[in-house]
Amino acid sequence: MTIVVTGATGGLGRHVVETLLTRGVPAGQIVAIGRRIEKIQDLADRGVNVQRADYDEPESLRKPFADADKVLLVSSSEPGKRIPQHQNVIDAAKAAGVSRIVYTSLPHALSSGMMLAADHIATEQALAASGLPFVVLRNGWYLENYDLKGAVEHGLYGAAGDGKLSIATRADYAEAAAAAVTAGKLDQQAYELGGEAVSLAELAAEVSRQSGREVAYTDLTPEKYIEFLTGVGVPEGFAAVLADSDRGAKAGALNTGPKDLETLLGRPATPLADSVRAALA
Repeated sequence: MTIVVTGATGGLGRHVVETLLTRGVPAGQIVAIGRRIEKIQDLADRGVNVQRADYDEPESLRKPFADADKVLLVSSSEPGKRIPQHQNVIDAAKAAGVSRIVYTSLPHALSSGMMLAADHIATEQALAASGLPFVVLRNGWYLENYDLKGAVEHGLYGAAGDGKLSIATRADYAEAAAAAVTAGKLDQQAYELGGEAVSLAELAAEVSRQSGREVAYTDLTPEKYIEFLTGVGVPEGFAAVLADSDRGAKAGALNTGPKDLETLLGRPATPLADSVRAALA
C-alpha cells in the first residue's frame, strides 16, 4: 500500500506524515509531496519518498501518484485557486486508480453559507463526479488559528458573539486524517470534525486561567473586525474571509461537537485546557 500525502510541506500534511510513521506505516510506503521539499528533507532522510509536486502543475503530479493506493488531499491554502488545483489532484488520483481519496474540507460545508465553503463544495462535488471512493474530513477550527500568546498581551478579538466553535489541535486533525487514510473500512463518507465547543469568550477565559493574567474577549461587528484586522496588517480580502467565518461561527456553522473526531481518533479529543496549556508553554 502506497499513501500519497499532499501538502506535506505545510503544517497539517507534515503532521500526518509523522503520525503515519508513528502508527507503523513503513516510510517507503509514504509519498510526501509539496512545492518546497527542502522543508521536509529530514523526512527523506528517514526513508519517506519525498517528491516535488505543485497543485498548479498537473504534470508534476503524475510521477508521485503513479503507484498510489490511497491519497490524502490536503486542501490548498489559496482560496480562489482551490477548485482547479483540487481538480488536478483528483484527476491524477483517478488516472492512478487509487482505492480511496481523503479530502480535508470545512464543517457543514454544504449548508454553512460561509465564504470559505464555496471551494470545498465544488471539490466535494468533483470527488463525487470522479467515481473514486472518497471520504471527506470536514475539519473544524484549529486552535493554532489563534495567537494565544499574543492574546495574553493584547486580548482576543473577533465577531463570533456567543457562537460555539468546536476547536481542536492540528495534531488531532492530523491523527484523524492518518486514521481515515489507513483504515480498512470506514462507516461514514463525511466526518464533521472538531473538539470541545467553546465561545471565544470562553477561550479567552481559559487563556486567562492558564496564564494567570486577565485576557478579555472583545466582540466586534464584522465591519469593525475587518477594520481591526487590516489595521494590524491582515490583507483586506483575507480579513473579510475571517470576519465572515466569525459570522458563520455566531450562527453555529463551526460547531460540530467532538463525536466524529473521537470516532476516528479512537480516544477523546485533546481537552481544550491541555491544548491551551501547551500553546502557551
